[in-house]
Amino acid sequence: MASLQDLIAQKEALERQIELTKKQDRNEAIAKVRSLMSEYGLSVSDLSAKSSAKAGPKAGNKVAAKYRNKATGDSWSGRGLQPKWLKAALATGRKIEEFAV
Repeated sequence: MASLQDLIAQKEALERQIELTKKQDRNEAIAKVRSLMSEYGLSVSDLSAKSSAKAGPKAGNKVAAKYRNKATGDSWSGRGLQPKWLKAALATGRKIEEFAV
């Protein structure tokens, strides 16, 4: 069985080898990126430029209210589940058009 000192020495050797491999992999990645940038005529500013074409609305954007309870000021965008105040009003016979903004 290996002694504690031997295991510590192996650990240190492995850590040095890991760091060396990380540096080599990083240098190779940098070389690939530089090659691709040269091939396509890209600059560093091209990498940080935001795309003008948007994929769609960002998550979390507010949507304008489509329905509002004038008595309480509560509103609903028309997305997701109907709020309780609207369900209760509709259950009493009121029409959803009455709440349209």
